[in-house]
This record gives sequence, C-alpha cells and structure tokens, in this order.
Amino acid sequence: MNPTHEVFNQPTPLVDYNLFDTHRPLRDALKFNAPTLQTTQLHELGATLGSAAMQTHARLANIHTPELHTHDRFGRRIDEVEFHPSYHALMTAAVGAGLHGTPWTGTSASPHVLRAAGFMLFTELEPSILCPISMTYAVTPALRGNPGVHADWGPKLASLWYDPALKPLNDKPGVTMGMGMTEKQGGSDVRANTTQAVRDGSDAWGERYAITGHKWFFSAPMCDAFLILAQAPAGLSCFFLPRVLPDGTRNAIHIQRLKDKLGNKANASSEVEFHGASAWLVGEEGRGIPQILEMGTMTRLDCSLGTSGLMRQALGIALNHTAQRQAFGKPLVEQPLMKNVLADLALESEAATALAIRLARAFDRQADAHENLMARLLTPVAKFWICKRGSHFAQEAMECLGGNGYVEEGGEGIVARIYREMPLNSIWEGAGNIMALDLLRGLRRGDAVAALAHELAPARGQQPALDRLADALPARIEAMASETEARRLAQDVALAVQAALLVQTAPAAVADAFCASRLGGDWGQAFGTLGTGTDFDSIIQRAQPR
Repeated sequence: MNPTHEVFNQPTPLVDYNLFDTHRPLRDALKFNAPTLQTTQLHELGATLGSAAMQTHARLANIHTPELHTHDRFGRRIDEVEFHPSYHALMTAAVGAGLHGTPWTGTSASPHVLRAAGFMLFTELEPSILCPISMTYAVTPALRGNPGVHADWGPKLASLWYDPALKPLNDKPGVTMGMGMTEKQGGSDVRANTTQAVRDGSDAWGERYAITGHKWFFSAPMCDAFLILAQAPAGLSCFFLPRVLPDGTRNAIHIQRLKDKLGNKANASSEVEFHGASAWLVGEEGRGIPQILEMGTMTRLDCSLGTSGLMRQALGIALNHTAQRQAFGKPLVEQPLMKNVLADLALESEAATALAIRLARAFDRQADAHENLMARLLTPVAKFWICKRGSHFAQEAMECLGGNGYVEEGGEGIVARIYREMPLNSIWEGAGNIMALDLLRGLRRGDAVAALAHELAPARGQQPALDRLADALPARIEAMASETEARRLAQDVALAVQAALLVQTAPAAVADAFCASRLGGDWGQAFGTLGTGTDFDSIIQRAQPR
C-alpha cells in the first residue's frame, strides 16, 4: 500500500525518568517536614517507577483485570481471585519498597513521612494495587489489641517479601491484610451492621468466634487476613479473620462476585458471605467503632497521598505533551491560555503535596500534643479537599491533551485511567459529608483554635489574604453549631494550611499565585483563570517532569 501521510507533531511518551528527582514540590515538602530524612531509597524507587518496564506492568494489570474462581474443576469451593502476572510484579515492588506495614517497625526518624513519599510516587505509576498495601498499613497497629495474633502476624506484616499464595502463616515469608466493614444496609453507618459473632471457644489467639453474615465491599479478597466488624453479645466488635486457618484449611469466606467498578480496575473488590467463619476478637467486645476509626485515619491519609500522586502524574503528562505539541505556530506550553491552565494545575498539585506530607509528619510525632491534634483535624480536612479537587483536576489535565487524552491507549492514555480512578479516594473510607462531620468531632477535642493558630503563625504577615482568612477562622470554629456549613469550614481550613505551607516551602511565584487565587479571589470558576500578574513561566518550570 502507498503511504498516505507522515506521522509528526505527536509527543514522545513520558517514560524512563525519575519520579522523585523531578518532583521538586515533594522534595521541598520533605526538607520542611523531615529535614534529616535520607532520600536515597526514594531516589532509587523513583527511577524504578518511572521505567518503561513498570509502566508496562501497570498497563497490563489494568487491561487484564482480576477473575473470580469460586470452584475448582471438580466442584470444590476455592473462592480464589486470579490476577495477571503484572499485578504480582507491582505488588512485589510495593511490598519490597516497604509501603505496607514497615513504618511500624522502621528505624527511620520519620518512617511515616518516608513511607508517604514512596506511596505518593507509587500512585503515579499505578494506584489500584495499593489498596491491600494501604489496608495492611492501617490494620497493623490495631492488631496490638490481640497480643497472640500480633506476636505471630506482626513480623510478617512488616516483611519485604510478597507471597500471593493462600497458605498457612508459617509457610509464608510475608503477608498482607485487608478490612471488611460495610454492609448493604448501612454503608458508612456501620452501627447498622447485622453480621453476627458467636463465641466459639478460645486458644493461643484468644477468644474465638463464629462469624455469620456478609460484607458489601470487601476489597483485595486474596489478602491473608482481614479485620472485620461484627455484632457480638456486647455490641459491634472488631475481629481478626484469616483466609487460611492454622490447621491449613480454608476459612468459610465465600466470594459472591467481584465489583464492576468505574476505575481501580487492577484491584479486586468483592462481595462476600461468612458461613460460620472462624475469627478472633481484637480489643474489647463492643469497642469496634473506636478501633475502626483509628484504622480509618491511616487509610484516609493514604487517600490524600494517592490523589496527590495522581494529580502529579496527570500534570506531568500534560506538561510533557504541551512542551512538544505544536499548535498555531508554537508549542502549546507557550500559548498564553495554556500557560494559565498548566500553572493553575501546578499550583493545585503542589498544594496537595504540601498538605499530604504535612499530615504524614503528624503521624510521626504522635507523642507531641500539637501534632496529635493536627492529625485529628487535618486527616478529614486533607481527605475532603484534596480528593474533592481530584476529578476536576484530571478532567482539565485530559483536556490539555485533547482527543489523545480521552483515548485509553499508549502513554497519554494513562490520563483516562487517572480520570476514572480519581473519584475513588473521595468515596473510599468516608465520602465528603463524613469527612466534614469528622472535622466537627475533631474540633471538640482539645483547643482546635489554638492549634490552628500555632500552625499558621509562621506564615503570618506575608500574605494579606492568608492573614484575613486566619483572622476569621477562630470565630467560625467557635460558632460552628450547624452541620450545614461544615464542608465550607473544611475547605477553608485546608486552603489556609496549604497557603501557610507554600509560603514556607515554595518559591514566591507559587505562594503569591496560590494566595491571590485561592484566598484573594483573583480567580474564576475553572482552572486556567489565574490573574494576569501571575509568574506563569516560573510556576510551570518548577513543575516540569523532566
């Protein structure tokens, strides 16, 4: 056949680059929050995650989605989910990087900040497989409520070895864990759970129960064990539920089906039933709610980190595309309107990174009263605001690529995958209203006004718009009696803390533009509406992924 045209003016993919070395906002956030942190591990991880080989694994894991096998060829019940080999390659990398249970046994002075940075970088590659990683991180400290289980499982939850096989604990070098909380009739209202726990004796792992009931969202069902909620005689309680029992038999966990989700395709989310499954009490009977709230705090941190990572990846692809794509006589990145959009996205991405890493710092310093209270306040605030901004951000980044961004093929097709992924972090572990209500509860613990004043103090006197917002917050917090305005308060606390962080960590061009737009009102209703006085070139240059 005769050639019909020459292919040109198509950007080369963003591949084989170091995700950490090129992420200036992340590096500056780490210097601010953990100045003595050794980042060699992050440099090595960044090189691995930016490679063509790992990008191929991410693509394949999303194309060849998990398959459920309830029975084997002979009719025996097995309840196994089969994954593509690329899924296991990604899991091996995430576990090997210590993104799961290792912060609880780590020797770093800032293990949660180190792990947060790695988690954010990995999200740029592939977020779906991080579901079991995040849940393992969250449940590991909760197991201290059962000394027998913690003694046996704790070391292997921190192991850097990934073994996907369903085998007894003693036959595995490392394990992962999940959570099972919500049911059809309740969702976030776990007090409505009907799953029953009946005492069934005791052994080396403490009080044993038989569990009968269901879970409507049971993600990563091939994890080695789960923490679940069930109604015990004293009320809603937390239980440790292994997939394989100590004697080597499969526990009575029946997977009904896998969820067909908008995004998060590489991860298996399931519906399950328990038919007298064996489980062991963790903590006290009737204390399930406080325990699940503690675990939820950890996974909510990961929602903020994950969305921040997705923002960074979408921005990087948009910058890579517009730097190469010619339109109307010059590269897109040099077109005034495109500059405005890209700079606006860069501000949003940097602010999200700054807030998420600041929150991780609070987890490293829980013995400090101020940090403890800031963790309580900033966890729902960060999850609410960062995750709420994610979908709009991804849509705008996709538009920078035009039709190429809407096509799920090739390097730029990652943006379509990111767009489908974005709503999940906003919904998972409590949607926006739950986060706003959680902020109101946090405001009743300790002196929240003084804590926020202390947090914002280092940035006062440099940005008039920030000063005005900081001055108004105390009265609003003290007068907060209605749930109706809780979302607006969560938004404004997030913006105030983000602005204060950028004033302290980012170049003046970034801090000035963020405060003028987000706090000063020099901004429209969509990305790309920054004021004409913005230093667009400096902001864009700082965000470049190469």
